[in-house]
Amino acid sequence: MQYNYIAIEGTMGAGKTTLSSMISKDFNGKLILEEFEPDKNPFLAKFYNESGKYAFQMEMTFLALRFQQLKDKLLNFDLFHDFIISDYYVAKSLIFSKETLQPDEYDLFSRFFNIVFANIPRPELLVYLHLDVPHLQANIHKRGREYEQNINDSYLEHLQQGYFDFIKQQTNMRILILNTNNIDFVANRSDYEKIIDVINKPYDIGVHRMIL
Repeated sequence: MQYNYIAIEGTMGAGKTTLSSMISKDFNGKLILEEFEPDKNPFLAKFYNESGKYAFQMEMTFLALRFQQLKDKLLNFDLFHDFIISDYYVAKSLIFSKETLQPDEYDLFSRFFNIVFANIPRPELLVYLHLDVPHLQANIHKRGREYEQNINDSYLEHLQQGYFDFIKQQTNMRILILNTNNIDFVANRSDYEKIIDVINKPYDIGVHRMIL
């Protein structure tokens, strides 16, 4: 692969875990998957039932999980893999928490975030998978996680806008936005190969947009 560390991002249901796993398998990448299941974060399911009551606890737990995982995976040299690929980038903590927390809670949370992740390496390429909300909802319902089944369109739309706002603010990263509404990289190998060809190009610092 062109880069030593790639992060795949997107709103829930965008396919980031599937794509990261496929690339890792095909190109001998060290795979980092976000630990998001309720047994890892006991506040997740509670948040979807009572968001106002459990949002801060949920976000702080995710913050701790992500820091521990990335510290262990990124800072330890690995002889057996050619590169690292992750299905998330740590900044999603800020993107999601800005949507879920009250302003004063978010201010406190962002202070912790900046302290905790100050020395964690950033990816050489951040890939954002964009799907329209109906496609996201179809994927969410298809995978059948019980605690996700009542997510409304408005929440997904706000998260997408949060990602776009974050991307606009980045001036020292390589960011690739892939519109994948018209392809199916799981069912069609040629679509997957299109994604690989696009990801595996040399990009300058900045935002690059592709419709596949």
